[in-house]
Amino acid sequence: MLAKALYFHNKNNMQTNWKTRKKSLAFVTLSSYLLLSNWAQSGGLEQLLMQLLDSVLYTLLGILGAVFANLSGAGGGVVFIPVFNSLGLNEAQALSTSFTIQCFGMTAGAITWCLHYRNAIKNTGVEKAPEQLSHWQAFLPVVAITSLCSVAGIYNAYTGDFTPPGSLPKLFSIFSIALGASLLLQLLLTRRSSQANAQTMPGGLKKIDYLCLLFIGYFGGIITACLSVGVGELLVFYLLIRGFNIQLSLACAIVVTAISVWSATLTLNGLTTGWISYQPVWQLALYAGPGAVIGGLVAKALVAKIPPLRLKFLLALWILLMGLAG
Repeated sequence: MLAKALYFHNKNNMQTNWKTRKKSLAFVTLSSYLLLSNWAQSGGLEQLLMQLLDSVLYTLLGILGAVFANLSGAGGGVVFIPVFNSLGLNEAQALSTSFTIQCFGMTAGAITWCLHYRNAIKNTGVEKAPEQLSHWQAFLPVVAITSLCSVAGIYNAYTGDFTPPGSLPKLFSIFSIALGASLLLQLLLTRRSSQANAQTMPGGLKKIDYLCLLFIGYFGGIITACLSVGVGELLVFYLLIRGFNIQLSLACAIVVTAISVWSATLTLNGLTTGWISYQPVWQLALYAGPGAVIGGLVAKALVAKIPPLRLKFLLALWILLMGLAG
């Protein structure tokens, strides 16, 4: 018994040490990347320090945007677009850079949630497995339907006879205020405990859900093409109103957003004519991108520690404040 206890104690210590080493390795790798990339571009110590400061801030921006995006299901553009507008980027630069950074962070988040889904459906030996399976029944159909329609909406917005009805800051502000207010209203009207939610959660989709997902996907894709955010916010809002599990809602929104931003980036990159072109600011994207990967990987762990109602409230408040500030 003593030998067995010592074995498990040493095993746990090794696992803890390995986790610590992985975090240290990630920090050293990121720091080395920032230093070397800035040293290669600098013309002196002062310029090196200024470039290093900028790169650290851009990396933190990527982490913040990806953490919020993967915590809320809203795209990272909710954070990036207001910052890019304040930096003086034009609409093409702001949208292109936002899409490029989100390709990093939302992909990391999507992979994390897909692995979580796979583990959830594989836990057949656990007593709670039937309940978990019922919560995740809608994952694949929601992602498939909404993603396909979103890609179609994005493609038509960029290649068809379409022009945004206003400037990027104005449209972003209106969209954020409307969505944030709707989420707050939904919270006020449906103040239910997490236990009550668990008892009344729907499992699969109804016919009306399929129609709503078609609508959300297509028009959410058009909004995403104009703002670099949209389809994820609309999807998570709809799923929460329908009473679906908070983790399922976030997972679906994040995976759909990841597919949408990749679609937008590839479509923009291949355009030769249209109302917008692909003009990312690579100095921003190449530093914020790795930060977004970090944010996308750590966000899921934070979701499990934040109560669902509080998470909804933070999402609504942030979106509303961003809209009012714009």
